Amino acid sequence: MTNLMTNLQKTTSKPITWYRHLRRWHKFLVWLTVTVLVIIGGMYGIARWYIASQASKPLVLGTSFIPAYAESFGLDPQDTMQAMIDDLGVRHFRLVSYWDQLEPSAGQYNFSLLDWQFAKAEKAGAKITLSIGLRQPRWPECHMPAWAQNEPQSIWQPQLEAFMTQVVNRYKSSPALDSYQVENEYFLKGFGICTNFDRSRLVAEYNLVKRNDPAHKAIVARSNNALGWPAGEPTPDEYGISIYRRVWDAGVTHRYLTYPYPAWFYAFTAGWEQIMTGRNLMIHELQAETWPPNYQSIQNTSLAEQNKSFNAGMFADRVQYGKNTGMREIYLWGSEYWYYRLVKLHDPSLWDAARQSFSQQ
Repeated sequence: MTNLMTNLQKTTSKPITWYRHLRRWHKFLVWLTVTVLVIIGGMYGIARWYIASQASKPLVLGTSFIPAYAESFGLDPQDTMQAMIDDLGVRHFRLVSYWDQLEPSAGQYNFSLLDWQFAKAEKAGAKITLSIGLRQPRWPECHMPAWAQNEPQSIWQPQLEAFMTQVVNRYKSSPALDSYQVENEYFLKGFGICTNFDRSRLVAEYNLVKRNDPAHKAIVARSNNALGWPAGEPTPDEYGISIYRRVWDAGVTHRYLTYPYPAWFYAFTAGWEQIMTGRNLMIHELQAETWPPNYQSIQNTSLAEQNKSFNAGMFADRVQYGKNTGMREIYLWGSEYWYYRLVKLHDPSLWDAARQSFSQQ
């Protein structure tokens, strides 16, 4: 009889134990769901606050321009930039100062390439945000001259700083200069041929720029779609961010990937940045060109394939997406590509879409 009662109690306890476990999991899932909703709600609230706080500010719509990239398409760089000024009405440029181009031999500087870009901008009454440092936009990202590549950092870093000093002192008096971008997505290790991510170097470069030209803003760019917020020095005058929407994923899925972030996510990022650091966030690079499987050789990619990741129909949507982030300073990425489509492929669709976007800012 005793054994029978014991067995009965064991049998009865199993569903009770299972029910208790189920209740614990149910409570945990409810708690987790509520927590996630509260976090998302808080993020969205900050995003809406930020968008409203920026709404009265004027919109700045500009574009990156890199002569070497125009040349890679068989274009004349001067004609390309002039067409952007005259036909598109571009009045805000993000330019580069590649070390390997402007100091081809140690201590021998040739600024003619950047001089004509500044001259065109000055004549048009345009403004420039100038990228400066070792890592700058476009592949391979780090543009170290051949004569410095085999040197240890203790040798090439002072040479780089001497070059940067020359750049700042040459252009700081230009009426076209608006700001500097110190390095480009400095800590991003997943793209480009870069091997040095020493924070102390970034701090030293930032301080060098501000020491030689305290009158202009110095911007440090965050990495594309990176979560979290910048921590540690330097604390720049302003932060920049890159936003890419649709790219070929060569690493995992081997198909086109559209990043799922809504525009308000970046509004939250900008709002939280302002709350935590008091610094503004701008879009230094908004994707407005194709990113096909063979990204390094777009010319060898069919037009149909190019259109899969970016086309004229996406242009206005991409610009509107940038505006919907609430950030009021937006630099589009890919203007040389638009001109290539117009001149070399006889396809004016992107160029016409760009003209319309710039006319509506």
